[in-house]
Amino acid sequence: MRKIKGAEIALLTILTAILLLTGAGTLVTWGATTGVEIGKHGWIALGLGTFFSLLVGCGLMALMFFSSRSDHDDMADPFRRIEVQVR
Repeated sequence: MRKIKGAEIALLTILTAILLLTGAGTLVTWGATTGVEIGKHGWIALGLGTFFSLLVGCGLMALMFFSSRSDHDDMADPFRRIEVQVR
């Protein structure tokens, strides 16, 4: 197991702080909107929107992964130097 460097710990700490501040800001904003209620259809729309956004995001990441593994990306850039691999 490799050791974690100081820069990696600092980056992880900063990213965690950003995540926590975003969550806290969301909770404060959500709590400040008194008198506003989301109906049943609003919750359904929120759930479906979240689900399909995640589905599209995961699908695009999978396509990018498989495209990279099959070397289709290498043919897309005509100005990239081709490195010859000796076997």
